[in-house]
Amino acid sequence: MKGGLRVPRRVMTWLTLAIVSCVSLLSTELGATASAASTSVASRAEMSTVQLDSMNQDISTAVDVVNQFWASHWPYYFTGRYSRPRIFGAYGGGGRRAPYCDGARLGYNNAWYCGQGHYIAWDITLMRRGYRSGDAWVYLIIAHEWGHAVQALLDQRLVSRAKELQADCLAGVALYGAARDGILRFENGDVEELADALGALADKTPWTRASDHGSASQRIAAFTRGAGYGVYGCLT
Repeated sequence: MKGGLRVPRRVMTWLTLAIVSCVSLLSTELGATASAASTSVASRAEMSTVQLDSMNQDISTAVDVVNQFWASHWPYYFTGRYSRPRIFGAYGGGGRRAPYCDGARLGYNNAWYCGQGHYIAWDITLMRRGYRSGDAWVYLIIAHEWGHAVQALLDQRLVSRAKELQADCLAGVALYGAARDGILRFENGDVEELADALGALADKTPWTRASDHGSASQRIAAFTRGAGYGVYGCLT
């Protein structure tokens, strides 16, 4: 059964949080070009074993946190049953080959939700590149692809034609919702890192290509809307 929208029992708004997030995210966009250049330089350096271990731990935490948020809040927002997507995880970078989805292998330098197998996968090179600029990168990618998994479970009348921006919005819902639940703690600089991920690399990778996912400002606005107004802000 596809999930339909439940009528809210109470209003859930984080007005202060939304304002703070919006100001921080939009101001960070002004430094997008400089941040992209820094990331390009950093990408030429190899990650240490400690950094790789730290990244893998953050990926694992992101998966657990985002799943826990949607599993616990699904009955409040939607009818139908929540189904956790399978995690294929990393491929590329000299490791596993990309998995198949709809009869073709997934592309590289990207992250994906495959509806056919209800799974999430990502090119490890994409994760490594962004992680050099901060750990918030992997949380955003996991939360965004999970947003697509959520869309697949919904009555399609609730799914926006701008599916990628809606997934950004749902990512904001999950990460800030998890912080409110006390299962995720934002550290100093995390908001700026999220803005960099959404904005500074908008024209650098397929995962953030404007023609597919919206412009930097559109992505920041969508994420901020989910962070500030919750699920209902993503479905209107």
